[in-house]
Amino acid sequence: MKSIFTIIVLLFSFYGYSQQLTYKPINPAFGGDTFNYQWLLSSANAQNSFKDPEADRDDRSSLGQFADNLNRQLLNQLSRGLFDDQLGEGLEEGTFTFGSLALEIFETLEGLVINILDTNTGEQTQIVIPN
Repeated sequence: MKSIFTIIVLLFSFYGYSQQLTYKPINPAFGGDTFNYQWLLSSANAQNSFKDPEADRDDRSSLGQFADNLNRQLLNQLSRGLFDDQLGEGLEEGTFTFGSLALEIFETLEGLVINILDTNTGEQTQIVIPN
């Protein structure tokens, strides 16, 4: 009985059809059809959640740009005045505090070193002015 079953299976196996599997890329950058480019680009743009921060700057009027420029200049003068009051004519060694910023200035063999520490966030920056 087993031999008849194996013979039947072998006979019908010759009648089974199969096909070769082939891979065709979709992306035109990897050999796919060039007509897929627009569809892929629109799909990627639809999924993009990032906004360009520079896009808003073009929409400002001349009056808005003037107001922003004036604010920047006023804040620059105020900070320069505070800096001059605190440090005097030049950079001297010592520790200084400007709001939440702590400045430490000291001389090394490499040159003048300025350590800046933001006490709110803990971020630290070091500036070295060579001799």
